[in-house]
Amino acid sequence: MNRRHDTALGHARVPDISGVSRDMSEEGRTRVRGREDLATFADQLLAAVEPYRSPAGSLITLPGTPGGYGTAVDGLEGFARTFLLAGFRVAGERGADPHHLLERYARGFAAGTDPHSAERWVRPTEHPQAKVEAASLALILDLTRPWLWDGLAPQVQEQIVDYLAEVVGDDTYPRCNWLWFRVTVETFLRSVDGPHRLEDIRADLALHDAFYSRDGWYRDGDERSYDHYVGWAMHLFPTLWARMSGAADLAAPRAEQDRERLDQFLSDTVHLVGTDGSPLIQGRSLIYRFAAAAPYWVGALAEVPSVSLGRLRRAALGVVDHFAGHGVPNERGLLDLGWHGPWRSLAQSYSGTGSPYWASKGMLGLALPADHPVWSAPEEDLPHESGDVVRTIAAPGWAVSGTAADGVVRVSNHGTDHALAGSSGGDSPFYARLGYSTATFPLLDAASWQAPVDQSVVLVDASGRRSHRSGMDTLAVEATGAAAVAASRARAHWLRPAEKQQLHGSGAQGEATDAGMLTTISVLHGPWEVRLVHLDAPAPEAVALEAGGWALAEDAGVVSEQTEASSAVGVVLSSRTHQAGLHGLTGWTAARTEHRDDASPLGAHTCVGVLSTGPAPGWYALALSLAGIGHLSAPPSVQFDAGQARIGWADGTGTAVILGDPSSNDQNHTPPPIRAHDLKERTTQ
Repeated sequence: MNRRHDTALGHARVPDISGVSRDMSEEGRTRVRGREDLATFADQLLAAVEPYRSPAGSLITLPGTPGGYGTAVDGLEGFARTFLLAGFRVAGERGADPHHLLERYARGFAAGTDPHSAERWVRPTEHPQAKVEAASLALILDLTRPWLWDGLAPQVQEQIVDYLAEVVGDDTYPRCNWLWFRVTVETFLRSVDGPHRLEDIRADLALHDAFYSRDGWYRDGDERSYDHYVGWAMHLFPTLWARMSGAADLAAPRAEQDRERLDQFLSDTVHLVGTDGSPLIQGRSLIYRFAAAAPYWVGALAEVPSVSLGRLRRAALGVVDHFAGHGVPNERGLLDLGWHGPWRSLAQSYSGTGSPYWASKGMLGLALPADHPVWSAPEEDLPHESGDVVRTIAAPGWAVSGTAADGVVRVSNHGTDHALAGSSGGDSPFYARLGYSTATFPLLDAASWQAPVDQSVVLVDASGRRSHRSGMDTLAVEATGAAAVAASRARAHWLRPAEKQQLHGSGAQGEATDAGMLTTISVLHGPWEVRLVHLDAPAPEAVALEAGGWALAEDAGVVSEQTEASSAVGVVLSSRTHQAGLHGLTGWTAARTEHRDDASPLGAHTCVGVLSTGPAPGWYALALSLAGIGHLSAPPSVQFDAGQARIGWADGTGTAVILGDPSSNDQNHTPPPIRAHDLKERTTQ
């Protein structure tokens, strides 16, 4: 093995981290505007975990309720995930380590990999989560090789190799981003002449390629799982892996393809960050918070051609700063399970106190030295900071609208459900809702997993069961210039949930019953979406058709106002910062407000508007809006005429949607044609 020294780092007493401010009051919070701020933020995070490090240094067990995998896994996660941050910090300083971070982690490696130590780590053959953490260990051991690995005692190096080698030939990894955990570990082992299997690495790379969809987007597995894992896993690892010591010959043939796909992906995702820095609130594992910044740093590292360094830096620092400005970390300087504040329900059941430190990925920029051009490039605004932007993203089936006035990004979702096409499971609030934004959370109370309300179109039966749409077919994703359009058709189904559920991403499972066929078309323009709904062949048990809007949350309560103008029923909701409108334009007979407590990390009280009507076959139209206070324009209008819907927007522009006839097509075969174009004449409201 490649060992250069006989003395392990860190056998002497490790000094305290010095010179690191830990003032976590509102006035003392770090705002992250540049590299110095990012470094200070990282130093504060690392200093705050030190009181919870075990005597031998191998476990960082943070306070709070243990995760579902137990305290031993929590302690390993605390070590491995903060090691990511420490490694980025030291690598970006080219080995300078005034806080003696690597000494601390070297001590931990010696104890954690010693099978006879009282502080030994859970091993990969003992618990699957150790396979995840092993990748972070291997990645940073490689990144900091001259300053840590090369100085470890031969016995410690041998222990580390023995620990990591337990993944070699292990074929029990789930078919998802976990493939990169085995690739990373075996690549490091290869670089130190340790056990490895090239066939493992090549098989995992082939699996990665099999998850590629189009236009730079990967799925996180076989299902339609498009979320932040695409950026902080499926794009992060290929770029970092290619720079590992044992990867050069394997990575070279893939390098250009990986870079092109990353470039395409980032060209889309710079449109998905709110002006306030909030990432799109969609998908699982949101407790990793500013890990959402990772792909932007990866883009700078890979030197993608289509997105400027100044825009990548703006997006990445904006995401980190968003959380720094909203009370993250907490008063102890720790990352708790939650969003802005603690909210345990946002985490998966297995998440423990160390889990949130995968947020370290969002600090990857620290690995880029101060003289890297990303730090000196002129800052460039996000695309929707200088003007309203509409866009479509084909792979996940998203229509996107970002508005300059309030900085909000909205997504209408017609292709993502964390399921396979044609499946009949329940809707996951994180994936299968019709809309997501940078300013709202989907309802996450227990009832919302079983009975979709917000951002949904459902059929309701006499017992109150609400239908699900998972398994839908994407019909269209296109932009007209003034508007973005996406459409899908779903065999709506009621679900009798199974007794045992594992809600880690996918929705509930159970026995499905057909409720009817729903075709939904979203047309986005500015803060508004016109949603066109066609109901075909409703089941006899259906007693109502309902549509839910955006959910607003507020600790002090959300103000709800019923509206009724020109026979259009509706609801307008107002929080301190945002307004959400829901207006029935055609076919709706009633509107109400649903109230939920403890259903969102953004506030103790959540409201959502709901439209309802009898379930008669045919076309319906509604309008939804989400805007900052004072930026809500007049609702659009819709006219159905000769097989098309003509939409008039408040600014005088218009969009025509050619509808086809959903009921005239075989529901199992060719979907109806749906096309849209801008109206040449100005419209009147």
